[in-house]
Amino acid sequence: MNEQPHILVVDDDREIRDSLAKYLTKNEYRVSIAADARAARKILSAASIDLVVLDIMMPGEDGLSLCQYIRQSSDLPVILLTARDDDMDRIVGLEVGADDYVTKPFNPRELLARIKTVSRRTNALPPRMRPVQEKTVRFADWTLNLSQRELIGADGVAVPLSAAEFQLLSAFLDHPRMVLSRDQLLDITSGREARVFDRAIDNQVSRLRRKVEVDPQIPVLIKTVRGGGYMFTGEVERA
Repeated sequence: MNEQPHILVVDDDREIRDSLAKYLTKNEYRVSIAADARAARKILSAASIDLVVLDIMMPGEDGLSLCQYIRQSSDLPVILLTARDDDMDRIVGLEVGADDYVTKPFNPRELLARIKTVSRRTNALPPRMRPVQEKTVRFADWTLNLSQRELIGADGVAVPLSAAEFQLLSAFLDHPRMVLSRDQLLDITSGREARVFDRAIDNQVSRLRRKVEVDPQIPVLIKTVRGGGYMFTGEVERA
């Protein structure tokens, strides 16, 4: 059995693809390469990939769109490559589900360090419990539509969720009755960008409670675990 992690490098620049493939192979990774999103989708459907290194600026379907597709169908880690030191690129990338980003030009050693860090974070999380083909998750009086990213109440009215709130709620529903630390939840919802805000996850949990709890001041679905983090205690039904 081949235990080497399998990395998919997606970039329309042949020199970057080839040099990264050579460098990562030298550092004991298996590497597949794709010049565009179409080729990447074919590889993702046919091979077992452990992490994707994905360029944002590509002809045709861009990296942000492909990242969103990956995130909607799996928890596969994604590191974005951006040619601009632009806050908007980073923010949008994190909002669509990227785990980290590297700004071009970059040192391959920095990218390798990011790959190792993201892989460690991902492996530390409890296993994903929701099959990718599921469309809805029900809890209490709520239904979360996964494909539409909508939270529907018992009255049929949709409650808007931000990207971070959707990712946070999905994480809780994927791991019911499991304690998730603040670091794990930050990694799921915002990546390393949120590290500058010590209480970022507490603020997100507070906003989510105001939407799903009968009384946000006395939460029964999302419990605080002293010294541990948070735990979702509700019954979850998958369809």
